[in-house]
Amino acid sequence: MAVAAGDPDREQPWSELGLKADEYARIREILGRRPTGAELAMYSVMWSEHCSYKSSKVHLRQFGEIPQETPIGPMLAGIGENAGVIDIGQGYAVSFKVESHNHPSYVEPYQGAATGVGGIVRDIIAMGARPVAVVDPLRFGPLDADDTHRVLPGIVAGVGGYGNCLGLPNVGGEAVFDATYLGNPLVNAGCIGVLRHEDLHLAKASGVGNQVVLYGARTGGDGIGGVSVLASETFDADGPAKRPSVQVGDPFMEKLLIECTLELFKAGVVVGIQDLGGAGLSCATSELASAGDGGMRCELDRVPLRDSTLSPEEILMSESQERMMAVVEPADIAAFLAICAKWDVEAIVIGEVTDTGRLEITWHGETVVDVPPRTVAHDGPVYERPYARPAWQDALQADGAEKLARPTTGDELRATLLQLVASPNLCDKSWITDQYDRYVQGNTVLAQPADSGMVRVDEETHLGVSISTDCNGRFAKLDPYAGAQLALAESYRNVATGGALPLAVSDCLNFGSPEDPDVMWQFAEACRGLKDGCLELGIPVTGGNVSLYNQTGETAILPTPVVAVLGVIEDVRRRTPSSFQAADERIVLLGTSREELSGSEWAHVVHGHLGGLPPQVDLGAERDLARTLQDLVGLATSAHDLSDGGLAQALAEASMVSGIGARVSLEGDAFVGLFAESAARALVTVAADGLDELKARAAAHGVPVTELGTTGGDVLAVEGQFEVALDELRTAWSATLPAALG
Repeated sequence: MAVAAGDPDREQPWSELGLKADEYARIREILGRRPTGAELAMYSVMWSEHCSYKSSKVHLRQFGEIPQETPIGPMLAGIGENAGVIDIGQGYAVSFKVESHNHPSYVEPYQGAATGVGGIVRDIIAMGARPVAVVDPLRFGPLDADDTHRVLPGIVAGVGGYGNCLGLPNVGGEAVFDATYLGNPLVNAGCIGVLRHEDLHLAKASGVGNQVVLYGARTGGDGIGGVSVLASETFDADGPAKRPSVQVGDPFMEKLLIECTLELFKAGVVVGIQDLGGAGLSCATSELASAGDGGMRCELDRVPLRDSTLSPEEILMSESQERMMAVVEPADIAAFLAICAKWDVEAIVIGEVTDTGRLEITWHGETVVDVPPRTVAHDGPVYERPYARPAWQDALQADGAEKLARPTTGDELRATLLQLVASPNLCDKSWITDQYDRYVQGNTVLAQPADSGMVRVDEETHLGVSISTDCNGRFAKLDPYAGAQLALAESYRNVATGGALPLAVSDCLNFGSPEDPDVMWQFAEACRGLKDGCLELGIPVTGGNVSLYNQTGETAILPTPVVAVLGVIEDVRRRTPSSFQAADERIVLLGTSREELSGSEWAHVVHGHLGGLPPQVDLGAERDLARTLQDLVGLATSAHDLSDGGLAQALAEASMVSGIGARVSLEGDAFVGLFAESAARALVTVAADGLDELKARAAAHGVPVTELGTTGGDVLAVEGQFEVALDELRTAWSATLPAALG
């Protein structure tokens, strides 16, 4: 400190660390001197876009306007914690969250994706929950692009390898292909954890004299400045090389860390806890201190290292994986360390809680950090980036797909169906999902290709939870406000089709550069749409993630506000499957179909077209449909949402997965009936003698019912138009990814 105060004019590499000139000046103002090298490192990672949300805070604040209460009770933990926690009844709570690991996964696909899974799992552990399932919404460039062939296999292997080694079933997610993701794939990872109400833990360092313990893997040089820098800069081949090494994951160490942490909680020896993810020790120390009694003193030279040459700055910035930090009462230290030793997890006391209001860190007796912790963790820069509706938006919306040439004969409709089911976004994703263990632990009730994932929480009562993640980036490009609401609506609908009650939302907001006013307008509109949508549906946002600078050169990704909805089901044995279950059952359509083709898979695949307005959003109709689907549990034999590909895709999937065909008849324009993508619709089957009861229950909720036909046979037939054998349909559907990826 004396050196820093006595050498105020020394040049410092603030720009190389990603800080702006005014940000560096602000740090000097806060400290009343120049920062030490260690302080500069700490501020640089904690004030990065990824950690501080400096470009998005002003828009995220509106989520606080949503009542922090789910349809069955108050939230137990929400925005600002490591992950949201909601009550699901019977004394159980669920923690869930979705985060991004996009840029690291481009640089090193396997480790980028693997450590994305590891990071989100530790967020869930930190809340006191046992992880029970993961999900993985993914986005790639065109399937035939060389770079897609580089990143996709590694990303899928990373997600599967890490999750499989942890023994966590992968029950949901998506794989979507679009040219805008070329050079910037999206790897979003989500996790669900289960806990009893009394097991909830929060991230705070309280109790003067309590000890600060670092436990888990040793700190190495991998990931120095990792995601906190990678996720905060645009990839630019002509710019400075600013790609630090991607974190390296060890899932076996993480498994030990999970079991060790849960036993520590059970023993009652943890006062506060924080995982070490983005920004590593810089984040854990500053956030724990600022959320607790306001002070902490740590000895950095006590941190166990894999590389003895690391400097204090590098130790503070390292994002080495599988590490946690706990606050422990002195009387419990021996018990804490004994439990860690039992699990072969290295643990060491590196500091203590103080009442100084300062975060003080020493290195071999010399103070290298002495800062107010809130200024690092919470009081970083807040930018009100300029934004405006893009000049091209009106022309884009005026260019509707409804004017495009469309099939008119039965043969043309049949050919269109086969083309669409084989397209990258609608084809069978088994090449990906077969690399994941979806049924480990024995509690998976629904998984891909079902509409939603579902896991049992309690073996005696059969209480369960359901999750779905969705987003149509084309809809969000056409209208980001409506696009975010359509993503919310689809996830909400998917959870409801399985028979669960939607309770709460986590989001992962993936956008281009915040320095582009067009992109910031998309982001602002998506946040506003999600907030208004949650208000109307009566479900809160529990937390989430923002990932910006997702673009290659001047090409930003499609705005991709991924929305995860979590629901509860009282008895998983009564869930409603997504595929047909028996022959001679009645097929009905719930909801209203309109001529809505803009942004559709048909326009995208057949015409390479994007323009017009997305499908109409009617969240009241979505809520009524969800209530109907819950009311039909035990009566409906299957339920499948209508979304990408419309009714044609829903019929095809329900038939192909079950091997049970269908014969339907459509009134009006058969093409619109088959391929339009109107929202708030579901395909439902019921035994013949239950049809009248189904109609009565739907009518009670004001949901229109259209009789379509009957299940059975080995063909999918549209009366008066065409029929296609299920074997032919399945061959087209299942061949695409293996043919492209081997």
